[in-house]
Amino acid sequence: MPVASPGVRHKGKITTMGCFEFLKVMMFIFNSIIFLAGAGILAVGVWVKVDSGSLLGLLGNLNNSSAGLSQIVNVGYLLIAIGGVLLIMGFLGCCGAIRENKCLLLTFFIILLIIFIAEVAAAVVILAFKPLVANVINVLGSAVVTSIKNEYGKNVDVTGPWNLTMISLKCCGFNNFTDFTGSPFYQRNNTYPDMCCSTYPCTYQNAANATLSGCFRQFVTLVEKNTVILVGVAFGIAALELSAMIVSMTLYCKIGKK
Repeated sequence: MPVASPGVRHKGKITTMGCFEFLKVMMFIFNSIIFLAGAGILAVGVWVKVDSGSLLGLLGNLNNSSAGLSQIVNVGYLLIAIGGVLLIMGFLGCCGAIRENKCLLLTFFIILLIIFIAEVAAAVVILAFKPLVANVINVLGSAVVTSIKNEYGKNVDVTGPWNLTMISLKCCGFNNFTDFTGSPFYQRNNTYPDMCCSTYPCTYQNAANATLSGCFRQFVTLVEKNTVILVGVAFGIAALELSAMIVSMTLYCKIGKK
């Protein structure tokens, strides 16, 4: 029975070791990018919360909507959360690969797997239960309109985000300008928000003549126009997540077998 020569075995071992080292380097580079991105997002989030005055000074005024701009600081919490998760994942991946630590690699794999499963589950629910999603949107829409009628012009936490949304999307209200009828803003000024009109003062007739779409419809239109880009980005992210999981589990299995 033929026996492989020592040279062949040695060559195979070198090839295996080279592949292992390549995976380690790729894992380190990939997670270094994640770590740096997380650190940057976290830093911006902390800056927004701690020094919001500087941010508002840089942004300036948008149609005198200072109340809307002031609400931008609320995204600081979201940025801090996202940055923290990315920072942890990048740290686990980098240290796990370089130190060849199976526990860190396994933790990285589990976190990424949970995120991937949550993304897939959300996509399945949206695709498989479109009627249910539509009903939920209708319920939420009614709640949003009620909030506008009760709080817009009185509560800055409602007024500010709506001003920003209408300015950014060039829309008016959730459904249309009539959502503001009876709101504290309308009762005080007897007009609609300036964003709802192209002619001022923003009376009922001027708002009707402006024929601006509701913000929900405008958002749906924006998503529909960029469907190809959004799908491409989603598949790209999914491919990166799968690749990272495969590489991390490959390293996990090979550690100790070198």
